[in-house]
Amino acid sequence: MNGVTIELRVQPRARRTALEATSDALKAAVTAPPEDGKANDAVIALLSEEWRVPKSAFAVIKGAAARNKTVSVNGEPAILARLIVEWMQAHG
Repeated sequence: MNGVTIELRVQPRARRTALEATSDALKAAVTAPPEDGKANDAVIALLSEEWRVPKSAFAVIKGAAARNKTVSVNGEPAILARLIVEWMQAHG
């Protein structure tokens, strides 16, 4: 498989949009409601913006209707892993 998968917990209808790395999980808060895929689209937009990876590289592969999601990110695994680790170190 080309790319990486990440697991995160999503909070829809949050007051603000934010991505947070905690000791036990990656958490995404989005203002979008959990209906018609709006929250999933908002999560992808948030990850894309934070990690500077095109939105087209992301796909929710598990948990589309749940708070716990698995997202695939297409691309070179080593580069993606480095981007994500650097982001987590800067925001953790």
